[in-house]
Amino acid sequence: MTHTSPANADGPGLFHGAFTALVTPFTKDGSTIDLDRLEAQIEFQSQGGVSGIVLCGTTGESPTLTADEFRAVVERGVTAGKQHKLTVIVGTGSNCTAKAIEAHRLAHAAGADASLQVNPYYNKPSQEGLCRHFEAIADSCDLPIMLYNIPGRTGVALNAATIERLGKHAHIQAIKDATGGLELADETRRRTNLAILSGDDPMTLPLMSIGAVGVVSVISNIVPDRVAELCRAALRGDWNEARSIHDELLPLARGLLSLDTNPVPVKTAMRLLNRDNGTVRLPLCEGCDRVEQGVRQLITPLMKQRGPAGPAATRSMSGCVTG
Repeated sequence: MTHTSPANADGPGLFHGAFTALVTPFTKDGSTIDLDRLEAQIEFQSQGGVSGIVLCGTTGESPTLTADEFRAVVERGVTAGKQHKLTVIVGTGSNCTAKAIEAHRLAHAAGADASLQVNPYYNKPSQEGLCRHFEAIADSCDLPIMLYNIPGRTGVALNAATIERLGKHAHIQAIKDATGGLELADETRRRTNLAILSGDDPMTLPLMSIGAVGVVSVISNIVPDRVAELCRAALRGDWNEARSIHDELLPLARGLLSLDTNPVPVKTAMRLLNRDNGTVRLPLCEGCDRVEQGVRQLITPLMKQRGPAGPAATRSMSGCVTG
């Protein structure tokens, strides 16, 4: 299988721009996945002009998907993404290296462009353990890898020396930085050729100002066009336009990532905009009245500006997968 050229090649690379961390749409009772709605959401992202999508990430509630559901989302999502000429990245990380390799190979076989590999969570490996984990995955097939450094979720962080070592592997080509600051990303930029992407919507502009090339975004589930334009403006050096869009999006970005655990607020927003039914799976649960009121306040301007969702976002629920 032929993949897009590495991120550090001349010109725009595989990982440049806005990538939407897609929610996984469930039926109302949460028992099955609505694959038709997934396709509609991918079409909406394409219409918004994003560079690509990320399937089965944190926002996609990947820990709650069965093996069969994971395969179904990957296969249908890759097919739909390719039809819309989107780059498709699949979250295949695990705190079990063997499971991560299995999922990584599945994504490769399905035709994904890359995988997203989160730090192994809960078991807290050393830096040497982290290196060996990611190197084993990278050695398992030729699918490009985006590392995902999010210590707030995983309890362990990649340090600069480890990132530098991993960046020498031909298949490890990018890193999603969700550390909440600029220091490590700046160090990564100076010590590696990895494509750096923001993993936190409020940090997209700050990180791109020091050399990041895009974002894996939650809020682009709702406003893909604005997140995509923010990235395009920053990449072409139009910082006035980028700052203007940043200022426009910052209340939404902060609110949706602080009112409740992601993806509860964004799924609530999508329900209010008629783009999803808002269902999340246990151990997550729907937001309280305070959360819904907060989300409603954040998206009221969008509801007024954009009107109700179009046919692609409201298509009937069918073609579901049994969990």
